[in-house]
Amino acid sequence: MAVERRIPRVRDLAPLVRLKRPEFNRTKRRLDAALTIEDLRRIAQRRTPKAAFDYTDGAAEDELSLQRARQAFRDIEFHPTILRDVTNITAGWNVLGQPVVMPFGIAPTGFTRLMHTEGEIAGARAAAAAGIPFSLSTLATSSIEDVVAAAPQGRKWFQLYMWRDRERSMELVQRAADAGFDTLLVTVDVPVAGARLRDVRNGMTIPPALTLRTVLDAVPHPHWWFDLLTTEPLSFASLDRWSGTVGEYLNTVFDPSVTFDDLVWIKSRWPGKLVVKGIQTLDDARAVVDRGVEGIVLSNHGGRQLDRAPVPFHLLPLVARELGKDTEILIDTGIMSGADIVAAIALGARCTLIGRAYLYGLMAGGEAGVRRAIAILESGITRTMALLGVTCLQELSPKHVTQLRRLGPVET
Repeated sequence: MAVERRIPRVRDLAPLVRLKRPEFNRTKRRLDAALTIEDLRRIAQRRTPKAAFDYTDGAAEDELSLQRARQAFRDIEFHPTILRDVTNITAGWNVLGQPVVMPFGIAPTGFTRLMHTEGEIAGARAAAAAGIPFSLSTLATSSIEDVVAAAPQGRKWFQLYMWRDRERSMELVQRAADAGFDTLLVTVDVPVAGARLRDVRNGMTIPPALTLRTVLDAVPHPHWWFDLLTTEPLSFASLDRWSGTVGEYLNTVFDPSVTFDDLVWIKSRWPGKLVVKGIQTLDDARAVVDRGVEGIVLSNHGGRQLDRAPVPFHLLPLVARELGKDTEILIDTGIMSGADIVAAIALGARCTLIGRAYLYGLMAGGEAGVRRAIAILESGITRTMALLGVTCLQELSPKHVTQLRRLGPVET
């Protein structure tokens, strides 16, 4: 039977016409189009010179640790419960003695003004506005005092690399304590620098060198170079100025002789919460908990140190079962969505840390880009919780998640 046709009438078309108000702010228009962290990554790659983008995006050697960490979050199966009233979702609780609005914070990242001139200041402001912690790295390009001045109300953590000069390390720690930082993250997985091959191939130095390659790469990124050349020169704000590669700096300054006993000494000098970052085995987790730390971060440094290191997300259920009642467990590496964060909380994490996800937003649009990254993760958290049939983080449990393993140990 033939379908009867007619000429559309104006009154029939009118309800279908939706004239969208144009957005003249290019940054906002660009960020509004980003629906995922991967979208922000693509924008960041277009807007940032290769050496700076690769410093953020890359990992050590063949980058297998990073690939496996991200794949581990993809390889999960959620188990929703139905017919629950999920009208109101609460995604916050206490982490290390203080409330957070969402169960994630911004991880410590080095040399952050390389990615965007607003650097750590943008991250601290966006975190404060969102009610989540911001972690400042020993290798930050904004000083402790400048970050506090920019975001006085936000919760701030300080990340420590132990130097060969122990007293200089403690002077930096004391500055953080005096400035009101409430938690110290002691990173323990950098006895020497990892082999970050993208940086070597790109000739990545501190500050960026004007070689023929970088000049040619500057042509499609004039705004980035304008910002670099018209603002304070890039350097480690809390340390001496340095001219060379990041790896050379790590191998020159950082102390490869740090042991478990040093944690006790650091704890005696720090008035706040002490968290050890870089735990990759259950035995090491138990050893630091026995020495009285308040928290641990399961982390392989974003895959930037030992390639083929354990996947933190795979390690999480075991550590949570064995030590979850004795300490707070945080986790990083590979997190790219709100669903990833929900899965980590369900399997026993108290909080997660985002590094690259935050930096992709920063490169895509400065502070506005960081806020967009946080908003993407927040919406993903609340949506996933609602679809799982839970209204608060306390209701999440291992029954909501199954880890599907692609890789497993060979039987011997």
